[in-house]
Amino acid sequence: MRTYLDFEKPIADLEARLEETKRLAQTSNVDVSEAVNILEQSIDKLRREIFQNLTRWQRVQLSRHPDRPYTLDYISLMCDQFIELHGDRTVRDDPAMVGGFCELGDQTVMIIGQQKGRNTKQRQHRNFGMPNPEGYRKALRLMKLAEKFNKPIITLIDTPGAFPGLEAEERGQGEAIARNLKEMFMLTVPVICIVIGEGASGGALGIAIGDRVLMLENTWYSVISPENCSTILWRSWDFKEQAAEAMKLTARDMELYKLVDGIVEEPLGGAHNDHQEMAYLLKKVILKALTELSAIDPHERINQRIDKFCSMGVVIE
Repeated sequence: MRTYLDFEKPIADLEARLEETKRLAQTSNVDVSEAVNILEQSIDKLRREIFQNLTRWQRVQLSRHPDRPYTLDYISLMCDQFIELHGDRTVRDDPAMVGGFCELGDQTVMIIGQQKGRNTKQRQHRNFGMPNPEGYRKALRLMKLAEKFNKPIITLIDTPGAFPGLEAEERGQGEAIARNLKEMFMLTVPVICIVIGEGASGGALGIAIGDRVLMLENTWYSVISPENCSTILWRSWDFKEQAAEAMKLTARDMELYKLVDGIVEEPLGGAHNDHQEMAYLLKKVILKALTELSAIDPHERINQRIDKFCSMGVVIE
C-alpha cells in the first residue's frame, strides 16, 4: 500500500478511481480503455500541478516520505557486487551508517551513507538514521581505505541529525564529526556527496565534505529542522511551516546561495514514486561527475575543495 501525504490526497482519490475502473473491466468484461486513458491523463496533469508549486514545508515532508528510497535501496539499484564493511575498530558497528566497496558502472567505488528503517523494528535497529560517534569513525575508516586503494568515494546523506544521547556525547560525538570534516578536506581521491533525504546539522555535514555536493530535488539541508527551529523561536512545533519558509533550506535555496553544486531532478511525483527511475538519474549524475573529477590532478582537487568551502558565507566588515 502506498502512503500519501496530505497534499497528495487528490492524487490518491483519482488513483483509487482508476484502480476501481480497471477492476470493473476485469470483472464485467466491459471496454473502459477510454475512461482509463482520461483518468491517467488527469492524474498526470494533477501531479504536475501539485509538484510544480510545492512549499518548502511540503518538500521537507517529501524528504521524509516513508516510501522514499534509502541508502541501501540506491546501492541495490545502482551498484553491482556490493561488499558491506562493518565496525570502527574501536567500539562497535553502527547500523545507522552503512558502507562498502561496489561496482558503479565500470569502476569500483566506496559508497557510504546513513540508513533509516522501514518499520518499527528496523528503525530501532538503525537508530532512525542517527549515527553515533562510531558511525562517523567507521565512515572515516572506509574513506581512508578507499584512499589507500585509490578508489572514488560516494556519500549518501539522509539523517535527522547525529544521535544526541548522553552516551554518544561521552564517546566524543563532536570530536568524531570534527575529525571527519578535517580529514575529508585532505582526501586525495574524488569525493561526491549527495543529500538523498534529510540533511540536518553536523550529522549530515560529517560525511558531506566533497568535490561535488549535490541534492535531490525534494530534500533539505540546514543546521536545524523546521520543528526544532519552531520550538526554539515560538516554544511550539505549530509554526514549523513558517520556520521552513524563513530558513530557506530546500535544494533550490542551497543552490541559489552556492552551498551545493547542483540539483538532481526527481521523477514526477518524487523519488518515492519511482525508485528505479530515481536510481537511474542519480547514477547518471554520479558517473558524469566522476569522469570530470578524475581528470583533475589530486592536489588541485584538494585545493579546489578547500577554496569552495572557504568561499561560502558572507563577511561584512
